[in-house]
Amino acid sequence: MSIQLTLNRFASHAADYSDDLRVIQSLAAQRQAAAEIKTWPGFAVTPLRGLPALAAAHGLAGIQYKDEGGRFGLGSFKALGGAYAVFRLLQKQIAMKTGQTPEQVTSSDVLSGRYADLVCGITVTCATDGNHGRSVAWGASLFGCGCVIYIHTLVSEGRRAAIAAYGAEVVRASGNYDDSVRRAQADAERLGRFVVSDTSYSGYRDVPRDVMQGYSIMVAEALAQMPQPPTHVFVQGGVGGLAASVLAYLWESFGEDRPTFVVVEPDRADCLRRSAEAGYRVAVEGDLDTMMAGLACGEVSEIAWPILQSGADAFMAIDDDLAVATMRQLALPRPGDPPIVAGESAVAGLAGALAALADPAMAQRLGLGRQSRLLVFGTEGATDPELYERIVGRPPSAVAPAG
Repeated sequence: MSIQLTLNRFASHAADYSDDLRVIQSLAAQRQAAAEIKTWPGFAVTPLRGLPALAAAHGLAGIQYKDEGGRFGLGSFKALGGAYAVFRLLQKQIAMKTGQTPEQVTSSDVLSGRYADLVCGITVTCATDGNHGRSVAWGASLFGCGCVIYIHTLVSEGRRAAIAAYGAEVVRASGNYDDSVRRAQADAERLGRFVVSDTSYSGYRDVPRDVMQGYSIMVAEALAQMPQPPTHVFVQGGVGGLAASVLAYLWESFGEDRPTFVVVEPDRADCLRRSAEAGYRVAVEGDLDTMMAGLACGEVSEIAWPILQSGADAFMAIDDDLAVATMRQLALPRPGDPPIVAGESAVAGLAGALAALADPAMAQRLGLGRQSRLLVFGTEGATDPELYERIVGRPPSAVAPAG
């Protein structure tokens, strides 16, 4: 098992969350997203699960695991982002075609079929490792528009089928995740589709901003369920949208008292850590072959990077073995801790924290000790049940029955 740690020497450590960053993510926009998403059918706050035995075994004051496995029945936090961005896109398109302001177009109106003649002529599209595409497909099904999702060669058949179950056309593209992003964009331009991506690039920022803003709902939920704020937050990387969303919320909420913030990635797809070393966005090329499929991203989101570069304390890269060990540890916990079904990409933050705690020098560098209260985000459940059973040795239902 291996771990690489890069302290962020480019972080500003500013007390105030700047106006420039508020343009990307803000508490005001978070409240707008929350007010919308909480009206959707099936919305429920996901649980924050305490792991006191695991915390005690590693010399911490506490570990809190935000379990997103039940979010909207999709098995992932991505339901908050992709579907919200679909609605926001439809809201703007309907407003433009009807002469209204976007605020006059409500999701209740769209769900009622009031704008069905307009919505049915719109097709949304994106590339995905699995969870984001499933959320976009669900959002398209919920609101009544067309949907085409691109997956790359390493996405499992189980995840392909889960996306198709929502009525989306699923196209398997050659190459890695970043290649499928480019294919989705090119086909959208040629065929008049609307890209709903969770990563941003030159000239494409508004939709990923909506995706990220949706994610921030789970941060608000987690803090509301904690008796004290966390001292440390470890969050998985990917393109950086999730990590930037979490950090933005914490930074604007707590200022200079915000928790120590660490971003964790697979060692085969550590574009954020390498970017932190360089001081600018760096791409990782190749097939990005990691078991943590939802984090197999080689290019950093353009709008996520300014938040992470100026506010994250450290970046880590871990190998797949650490993720496997953490999945199994959560499925078969110490006495006193609840069993948790956690997918491969859900555990990176916790796996990174536990690996750091196993190295006294690294733990000291990150300020981890007996007074530390750790918050991690379990971003998915068993989104591919067959793969989960092969890794853990038990089916998800045997670990923790649904509901």
